[in-house]
Amino acid sequence: MRTITLVVLALAGALFMVRTLRGPSLSSRIIGMDGMIMVGLGIIAVDAMEREDGIFAPIVMVITLVGFVSTAAAARFIERRELGVEIDAVLPTDRKRLP
Repeated sequence: MRTITLVVLALAGALFMVRTLRGPSLSSRIIGMDGMIMVGLGIIAVDAMEREDGIFAPIVMVITLVGFVSTAAAARFIERRELGVEIDAVLPTDRKRLP
């Protein structure tokens, strides 16, 4: 069962790697990176279950939190970048020239 799980996780990791490398947009690349982080966590969890040892639980928690925070920060960056384009399109000095 462990082998099947690791093969499926490796396949998912490969697909997320393709999405990260070929993604047409920044958001799809971020999703690919987040997916690779989740696959890594899955591999660590499978190994911990096989060993019947919880020594990696704190590491999994830290990686999960870092993955969540990095995804949230990247989403915030994309949102601000998109809003920045709209805000920069009409500056206060340009309002005088608008009809």
